[in-house]
Amino acid sequence: MMEALYALDISLFHRINEVWTNSVFDVVMPFLTDLNKQPLMLAVVGALIVWGLWKGGERGRRAIAMLVITIIITDQVNSGLIKSFVDRPRPCQELAEVRMLVDCGPGKSFPSSHAVNSFAGAIVLGFFFPRVLWYLLGYAFLVAYSRIYVGAHYPFDVLGGAALGTLGAMAILWAGMWAEKMILRRKVDGR
Repeated sequence: MMEALYALDISLFHRINEVWTNSVFDVVMPFLTDLNKQPLMLAVVGALIVWGLWKGGERGRRAIAMLVITIIITDQVNSGLIKSFVDRPRPCQELAEVRMLVDCGPGKSFPSSHAVNSFAGAIVLGFFFPRVLWYLLGYAFLVAYSRIYVGAHYPFDVLGGAALGTLGAMAILWAGMWAEKMILRRKVDGR
């Protein structure tokens, strides 16, 4: 069973990385995959955080707080625990013919941190701003797909990352709501 899943993973990787390609995606996917490294994008995110804290009201401040907490926790669980435990090499580290559109990097492959963080962020922000949930999930999907397209991850790496980010965000949101309810209950009870 594991051998069949591994063969499917490699087959899908080769299709996405080598067959289902075009000149437009060859430009767009590396840009998407490295968007978190672009100075302009970092400035935009920083400005949105400042705006959210200043003008976003209680909902905006709660959304930013939960987003920061969620990304820190899910990223550390992924990078510090799961990747070390699974210890799966990236396709560019173990396959002979990989079309690399970005630097391979020394990190491990499963699960994809880009997918974890993108899906965790989409779920948290979508919880607070439901009208944009599908746009956020679409963006998260594109970032995850880009990781396969550029040669950095296998398909199951991004599926695992999407699942971890989604479930992690949901658990942290649930814990946050539970803690908020307990604090309110104590205030009402006068404890």
